[in-house]
Amino acid sequence: MAKLSLFERRRRRVRTALKARSGDKPRLSVHRSGRHIYAQVIDDAAGKTVAAASTLDKDVRGKTGATSEAAAEVGKRVAAAATAAGVTKVVFDRGGFLFHGRVKALADAAREGGLEF
Repeated sequence: MAKLSLFERRRRRVRTALKARSGDKPRLSVHRSGRHIYAQVIDDAAGKTVAAASTLDKDVRGKTGATSEAAAEVGKRVAAAATAAGVTKVVFDRGGFLFHGRVKALADAAREGGLEF
């Protein structure tokens, strides 16, 4: 078996721990690339994406996704879409990313938007 990168090891560790304690709550999954940031609320029990937002959305597209302001906007949008779908409590899945900078800005904005985690 090939040796996993530190990022992949951290991602597996985080996801395993939160699935163990999440119960039946959906997870707010975050992916960050060099140019964009993506967030989606996933119901693992049903295997469905409940809500999603990213810096590729038409209303946010003018800004670059490489800033904390754009990440905060995505956090507000995903929180609004999730509450419209009837989801208020989620678990935060940061993947292999550190809870700092853009990921933290997205999480704080999602909390302000009405999601509890």
